[in-house]
Amino acid sequence: MATPSSVYELLQVGAAADPAIGAPGRQDLTYGALRDLVAATGKALAGAGIVPGDRVGIVLANGPSMAACFLAVAAHATAAPLNPGYRADEFDFYISDLQAKAVIVAAGDDTPARAVAERHGATVIELSEDEGDPAGSFTLAVAAPISDAAPLAGPDDTALVLHTSGTTSRPKIVPLSGANLASSAGHIAASLALTPADRCLNIMPLFHIHGLMAAVSASVRAGASVHCAPGFNALRIFPQFEEVRPSWYTAVPTMHQAIVGRAARNKEVIDKLGLRFVRSSSSSLPPQVMAELEQVFGCPVIESYGMTEASHQMASNPLPPASRKPGTVGIAAGPEIRLMDASGRFVGADEAGEIVIRGPNVTAGYEANPKANAENFPADPDGGARWFRTGDEGRIDADGYLSITGRLKEIINRGGEKIAPREVDEVLMDHDAVAQAVTFAVAHPKLGEEVGAAVVLGEGKTASEQDLKDFVSARLADFKVPRKLVILDEIPKGATGKLQRIGLAKKLGLEE
Repeated sequence: MATPSSVYELLQVGAAADPAIGAPGRQDLTYGALRDLVAATGKALAGAGIVPGDRVGIVLANGPSMAACFLAVAAHATAAPLNPGYRADEFDFYISDLQAKAVIVAAGDDTPARAVAERHGATVIELSEDEGDPAGSFTLAVAAPISDAAPLAGPDDTALVLHTSGTTSRPKIVPLSGANLASSAGHIAASLALTPADRCLNIMPLFHIHGLMAAVSASVRAGASVHCAPGFNALRIFPQFEEVRPSWYTAVPTMHQAIVGRAARNKEVIDKLGLRFVRSSSSSLPPQVMAELEQVFGCPVIESYGMTEASHQMASNPLPPASRKPGTVGIAAGPEIRLMDASGRFVGADEAGEIVIRGPNVTAGYEANPKANAENFPADPDGGARWFRTGDEGRIDADGYLSITGRLKEIINRGGEKIAPREVDEVLMDHDAVAQAVTFAVAHPKLGEEVGAAVVLGEGKTASEQDLKDFVSARLADFKVPRKLVILDEIPKGATGKLQRIGLAKKLGLEE
C-alpha cells in the first residue's frame, strides 16, 4: 500500500491475524479486530454528532483501552488525551481551552472531568471494557450509532491536540495533523528498524506524546504489537517483562534508573529476556545510566530527542553497526535539523546555537497564538520553508551527531557566567554514591541566579553535601559548583516522570 498519510491509513498496515495491542494478563487484540473496533467507534462518535475536526477529550487510565481509544478517535476526529490525575480546576482549564465537543471517560469512574465537561456543554461518553475480552477492546455508550461508515479524518485534519508543559508561561495548544502523526510514526519505525515481529512494552503515560507516538503509533506503522502496562511501577516491571517478553521498551531516564536499580535481584528474568534494544527519550540520559543499561540488558540503548511540536522524534542514535555516541541524541531522524544564532543565522559544525527543525512531522503552528508563532517559527535565511525554534541549545559535530547543552530557559546565569545544568549533572553522576542528580537555578539577590543541585544517593551509599561539592569542585570551574546542594530520598518529577529544573528551587524550599 502507499505510505500512510493519516491515522486511519496507519491502521491498515498490520496483517489481520497479527497481534496489534496486548497487555499483561490479557489476550492480544489482532489488527483485524482493531480495525473493526475503530470502525465501530467511528460510528458511535458520528452518532454523538462528532465529525472530523471536533475535539474529543479522553480521560482514561493507562492501558490497552487508552491506546486503542486514541487510535480510534484520531482516525475520525481530534483526540485530546488528558491526564486522568487532574483535579477539577485543571480539567476546567484544559476542557475549556480545547473547546472539547465530547469527553470520553471510563464507565463507573467518578472523575471530576464528568461535571466539568457537562458544565462546558461537552457530551460525556462512557467507555466500557470487559477484562475477559482481548486487550484494548471497548464499547462507547451512545444513544444511536450511525449504521453507515463514519467519515474519516484526512491527512490535513487535526488528529491530536496536546498542550505544552507551560513551566514558564500559559500552556500552548499544539495541533498535530494526521500527516504529522503518520510521518513521525514512520520516522520512528524506520530508525528502530521495527518489523511485525517486534513487541513493545509501553510503560509511558498515554496522555503524553512519547508513549502515543514512539510506543503505540510507531508499532502500528510497522505492523508490530504494543503491550500496554497500567502505568510504570518499578516493583512490577520485571514480572511484566517476563510475561510480555518484549523485544524493546521506551522510557524516560528516571524510569530507566529505577529499572537498573532493581536489575540485580531480577537476573533470571533478564537472562531470558533477549531485548533487541532499549530506547530513551524526553530528557537527557546520563551516559553513566546508558552504560549501566547496556551492561544489564546486553543490548544497545538508543537515545532519541523529541518534543510535542515535532510529533515526538527529531533525532536518534542509530542502531548498530552504526555508531552510538553517549552524551548525544544522535543524528537527524525525521525532520531537518540546523543550529541558529540569536540573529537567525545558521552556525557551523561544533558551534553552539539554538536547535531549529522543519519537516513533515512538525506542527504548522500553535493554535490561536500569533505571538508564540512569530517568536518560534522564524523565516529561513536562504528563503526556504520556515523553521521551528525548539528552545534547546546544542552543537552538531562533524559526523552530524547532535549534543544538547541545555534548554535555553534552563541555562543558569550566575552573574553573567552561563552554566549548562546538564554538565554539572554528569559530573555529579560520576560520583560513586550518586544514583540521580538534577542541577537547576536558584534565585540570588546579587548574582541573579546561583547553581543548585538535588541528589539521590544509591542504595547503601553515603556521601555528605560537602563531599559532593568538593567532587564537583575538583572537576569544574568554581562558578559551576553548586552552592546549594540537597540530598533527597526522591527528586520531585512531573506527570510523565521527567525531572523538571524550572521551579524546582522553590518546590524544594530553597528560595521564597
